[in-house]
Amino acid sequence: MQGRRLRAGQAISPEEFDALSDEQLERLVPRAYREDFPGKDACADGCFYLHDGTAWSFYKGGFLDE
Repeated sequence: MQGRRLRAGQAISPEEFDALSDEQLERLVPRAYREDFPGKDACADGCFYLHDGTAWSFYKGGFLDE
């Protein structure tokens, strides 16, 4: 992922997920949902759940149900 600029909604691979820090991963989450990001350690299978039950996936770069 070196040299690639991190942008909200950008899909990443599982290897990239492992290599990125919490701060870097947070930049991939749309601003409206960043406060819900629990940190990398709480992301099972590269996703985390919002308060409404939807799941944001780093591997998809969006919601799982889209």
